[in-house]
Amino acid sequence: MPNEIDETARISPLADIESSVRGNVVRIGANSMVDSFVKIKFAGGAANVIIGTNCYINSGVTIYSGNGVTLGNDVLIAANCTLAASNHETGSRSLPIRSQGHGVSRGGILIEDDVWIGANCVILDGAKIGRGAVIGAGSLVRGEVPAYAKAVGNPLRIVGSRTGL
Repeated sequence: MPNEIDETARISPLADIESSVRGNVVRIGANSMVDSFVKIKFAGGAANVIIGTNCYINSGVTIYSGNGVTLGNDVLIAANCTLAASNHETGSRSLPIRSQGHGVSRGGILIEDDVWIGANCVILDGAKIGRGAVIGAGSLVRGEVPAYAKAVGNPLRIVGSRTGL
């Protein structure tokens, strides 16, 4: 199945958006921008990558489809972030990790509308970032971030919230 990219989306010629060999797709909504050196790779599972409208994926971002990655509308992802919606099995000492297959899904990655993710963040399988949240640069997200929260660090901690109307 071919990828589905809205005609108003702007994709840098230096971006690398793979096609799935399993029939999954990358969908990119209207007026979204995928900058140079962004890599979207089907790896570690059999799910889609969905990018909403008016999103901006900055240079150097890598997205592994794994168990599914969904970005809502108006999501901003700063440079050099990694979204990895997959896991490796590690239970056997007698087999190399690469031979043990992929681990159990934690549900993919869901980033709701109007989220800003700062540079150099890592977002892992099972992460859910609520509407309007802000993730500080260099943070590791592996669980749930409430709507409108400001979260930073590794381990991730909530340091405030967006206020106002």
